[in-house]
Amino acid sequence: MFVAVCFIGGNMAGTVEASNADQAIGESGRADVIVDEGKFDHPATESVLITPLAGTLDRGAADKAAADVTAAMKALPEVASVSDPLLSHDGGALLVRVTMSGDPETAQDRVGKLRDATAGVQRAHPQLRVEETGGESIGQAMDETLGKDFQRAEFLSLPVTFAILIVAFGALIAAGVPVLLALSSVAAALGLSTLASHLVPSTDTTASVILLIGMAVGVDYSLFYLRREREERAKGRKHLDAVEIAAETSGHAVVVSGIAVTIAMAGLFLAGDIVFSSLAIGSILVVLVSVIGSLTVLPALLSKLGRWIDRPRVPVLWRLTRPRGAAEGQSRIWSFILRPALRRPAATLVVSVLALLALAAPALTMRLSFPGMEDLPRTTPAMQAYDRLVKAYPSNGTVHVVAVRIPAGQLDATKAALTELARTAAADPLFAPLDLPAGAEPDIEVSADGKVAVLDVATPFAGRSEEAKESLTRLREVMVPQTVGKVPGVTAGTDAAVGGFVGADVDYAGHVKQKLPLVVGFVLVLTFLVMAFTFRSVVVAVTSIGLNLLSAGASYGLVVLIFQGTWAEGILGFKSMDAVVSWLPLFLFVVLFGLSMDYHVFVVSRIREAVRQGMSTRDAVAHGITGSAGVVTSAAIVMVAVFSIFATLSTVDMKQLGVGLAAAILLDATIIRAVVLPSLMTLLGNANWWAPRFMRRREVPPAPAPVIEGELVGAGR
Repeated sequence: MFVAVCFIGGNMAGTVEASNADQAIGESGRADVIVDEGKFDHPATESVLITPLAGTLDRGAADKAAADVTAAMKALPEVASVSDPLLSHDGGALLVRVTMSGDPETAQDRVGKLRDATAGVQRAHPQLRVEETGGESIGQAMDETLGKDFQRAEFLSLPVTFAILIVAFGALIAAGVPVLLALSSVAAALGLSTLASHLVPSTDTTASVILLIGMAVGVDYSLFYLRREREERAKGRKHLDAVEIAAETSGHAVVVSGIAVTIAMAGLFLAGDIVFSSLAIGSILVVLVSVIGSLTVLPALLSKLGRWIDRPRVPVLWRLTRPRGAAEGQSRIWSFILRPALRRPAATLVVSVLALLALAAPALTMRLSFPGMEDLPRTTPAMQAYDRLVKAYPSNGTVHVVAVRIPAGQLDATKAALTELARTAAADPLFAPLDLPAGAEPDIEVSADGKVAVLDVATPFAGRSEEAKESLTRLREVMVPQTVGKVPGVTAGTDAAVGGFVGADVDYAGHVKQKLPLVVGFVLVLTFLVMAFTFRSVVVAVTSIGLNLLSAGASYGLVVLIFQGTWAEGILGFKSMDAVVSWLPLFLFVVLFGLSMDYHVFVVSRIREAVRQGMSTRDAVAHGITGSAGVVTSAAIVMVAVFSIFATLSTVDMKQLGVGLAAAILLDATIIRAVVLPSLMTLLGNANWWAPRFMRRREVPPAPAPVIEGELVGAGR
């Protein structure tokens, strides 16, 4: 009922989407706000490019093709106007610009008719290349590509998760319960997030992040519960007793983990960015709903199902996965893996930490950038045509947007200053020449109320190139102050702002670098407090933070190593952008820190439980890690499999996110939990549980069991 009310109520309330003003960052954000204030009517436009298949352009044949394009386009109701053909500076191409009619928001749905008309002209002129490109064509092509990508990801993620859980439990109902809890949590959180959007506007990525986080934590929490309940039943406990013990132990770990994940996600609010705030709200909601479900619906479901939770059984898998009484948790494989950490903890710790630091070292060379047009897949005709268009007409490529608030009575002076700016830039090699007929004035847009003017200044260089960034600096620091900045009442950088892709790229990277230390500090301090008071140990809190920082650093290093180079392009099917996507480091940190706490809280809880039962720290480490190995391994495999699917998507930002998350979870569940953690806790011994007097529990823990020198003492031995 709760899920239904949330989902239906949220859909009825509707979603409030974030506006440009909400998402404004830096000077480029101010430029976007100024443009929005102008309320410009920007119709959708397309470009039809005519080029030779080889050699030089036959001008006569090209003119005939251009005339056919003009006639075909003017006959369409989707077309408002068609420009005269424009010859490129080198005479190698002819361009016809087409302005579409109707609402630009729906133009992408209607651009197919224009593409069909272009294809008809191409068939009539096989000796030429006649092709169409533009924002609507590219958008339609990319939507088709990405739509297929996400359909494949959604189609694969649930079956893959279910299959892994079947292998983990050997029973269909037990495998279905985690998926059910995760999906119901996602549904409720999606509804709640639409309600929350009336307070903090939502963005396009919020729903995807809710699905990603919800599936991860929902499956994790269910695994913790189910495995502990089965383990207790295998030891001879009655069914309800087993559920109660699972609630007291694994349920407690779920609450602590949920608080830790919530704190990590709450750190995103400090970024001062509506995108991160929206992601934080969505993530927090799905985590809290998952925790509530784990404390209410899950134990109730287990109590009601009884031993039916282990039906129907998969014959071979059931025999391999079923608990075996008191011996549960003993594993020869894990005993072998843990042997170096338990016998030679100092050497094992030094080697493993140095290996992780070496893996993290490339992160020191991390460069941040937005993906641009050059990073989109070149598999579509629209993108191939775009490349040829930019080569022939550089002003159609990377564009700086100069937006100006016009002071009262300064319209003519502002237009004159912008004209001077356009001609000065066109004479500078950092900028593209003006693609205008002889004697024509630069295209300056003025709003209907005469309060806003906009000028596009193009550069022939790729958006992330150093030349493009240099051109932005020259515009902002030299050209705009010396032209528009001299108009009375106009302040460069405020009333006259430079935006566009390059400006947004530079501003957002600087914003992330500025906010990242603040977010990291917030997450570390609050996580320390939660872990310290949960485990009543300062040492456990400090080591928890240190291990998660190692894991996050190693994942950063891997992302840089893979995506700032070119060696993995053929393996993962991407073109290196020689940078990491700007929003990734901050988002990756909070997600990894939160999800890593799931495993850490669960494993350390099992170790502390064993210590409180009288085991030595060394024995407790062996018991806790081998006893939780199945849960941690299963949960990690699920998350690595789901995250790896994102690495198969077409866009480089999704590839980086998928690889970063999958690599970090894999490292965390293997090297961190199986090598670094046991060696560190074994080395520290009783010091693991040190805390100031005011944090200590009142009861005195039982004396540790004696340790047999030189022998690995596992659970029950």
